[in-house]
Amino acid sequence: MGQHNISSVAHLIAEPVRSVMLITLADGSALSASALAEAAGVTAQTASSHLAKLLDGGLLSVESKGRHRYYRLAGAHVSHVLESLASVGPVTPAWRNTPNRAAQALRFARCCYDHLAGQIGVEVTQSMLMRGFIVEAAERQYALTASGRAWLQHLGIDMGDPAFDHAEHARQCLDWTERQYHVAGPLGARLMDAFLAWGWMQRSPAARSVTVTALGWDGLNQHFGIVREACEANPGNTAATPA
Repeated sequence: MGQHNISSVAHLIAEPVRSVMLITLADGSALSASALAEAAGVTAQTASSHLAKLLDGGLLSVESKGRHRYYRLAGAHVSHVLESLASVGPVTPAWRNTPNRAAQALRFARCCYDHLAGQIGVEVTQSMLMRGFIVEAAERQYALTASGRAWLQHLGIDMGDPAFDHAEHARQCLDWTERQYHVAGPLGARLMDAFLAWGWMQRSPAARSVTVTALGWDGLNQHFGIVREACEANPGNTAATPA
């Protein structure tokens, strides 16, 4: 990317209203202009102007359904940029210990575009590493091992997707609240889809946060060694135990 493109993208993201809109869409959702205007606290006319700039800059895409237009991030690469920018600079103790429940929920488990992030996302990744299902590879990638493929098939996750044969099927995504990597890419997306389909997790209708259900805690304990009591008692510390 040339210097001009970098400065242009940086200018688009740096503007406060546009940054709120982008972060609101960072869970992969598609929202109307009115919903994004409400999230950013601006008028519909102001929102329309900012959305046009984000579209022109290639950060958003739009689709029409009847008379309505819905905006979403142009791709996972935009979410990756947002998470990377958020990881620059320290997460202050005041933020980590905030009594704000929405912030606590966001740190505990959230959607990072199409995959799981936050404390639970990191712990799932650490558990898969400890169990030998994935290994660290070059260029900030993870590689799925033979035992990992067998494990996914045992769970009922389809391994026939050509994306799993691609070199970047499991990317290391730096978690901006935990300062550790969680798994992204096709593998991260497939796991997130499975957790939702199995009823292990539920996405918040109004935020990026994800709630772990009672069924989910049982599954996380059985398959990843992640214990609810340990997670809640030691936020930010890996609670997974080897099998």
